[in-house]
Amino acid sequence: MSTRPELVAQRREIQGKAVRHLRAQGLLPAVVYGHGQASESLQIEDKAFALLRRQAGRNALVDLKVDGGTARPVMVHAVQEHPVSRKPLHVDFYLVKMTEEMTVDVPIAAVGTSFAVDKLGGTLLHFVDTVRVRALPTDLPSSLEFDITPLETFETTLHARDLRIPERVTLVTDLDEPIARVQAPRVEEAPVVAEAAEGAPEGEAQPAEGAAESEGDSSAD
Repeated sequence: MSTRPELVAQRREIQGKAVRHLRAQGLLPAVVYGHGQASESLQIEDKAFALLRRQAGRNALVDLKVDGGTARPVMVHAVQEHPVSRKPLHVDFYLVKMTEEMTVDVPIAAVGTSFAVDKLGGTLLHFVDTVRVRALPTDLPSSLEFDITPLETFETTLHARDLRIPERVTLVTDLDEPIARVQAPRVEEAPVVAEAAEGAPEGEAQPAEGAAESEGDSSAD
């Protein structure tokens, strides 16, 4: 028996701009396609999809039932969101063949403690947010981790090869792809104070050459 989350959908007749009326009724327009099958226009309850997103991770398999038919394994391929509210506007589902490997993008997350961050005051820099992997649908990870403990200096860089890759998962991203390093803290230079010239302060008159001799001459008169 499948333990995958289930999502119920109905076939959708409304197309184009008229789908805004569906959204007003709490329904979300969607399509499902893949493996040479014709694209189907669907509608799902937006609350049911919101719950699915909270419970299922990225690249999770979902059993999609359309009009009470047989459940088919799908993955959420793309979600169009409102640019301001970030509320879903449209969903693309991709039909999955369980015996066929898939190539997907997977988020990466840092774990561990970096000496260069905690003790030297550096800032952890992420060069990429995702990497590409290939695996059977049941083996696809929702995310991958990398340990930042080796980042002890500002010269050390972690690469894709340093990711923790599960068994039966192939990393497609170049192994030499940089993923993270620690940036040194910015040091503000102290203002440079001009040193006073040696000798008398600026503006003080210097005795004219020969002044002492002329004073001596006048006393002799």
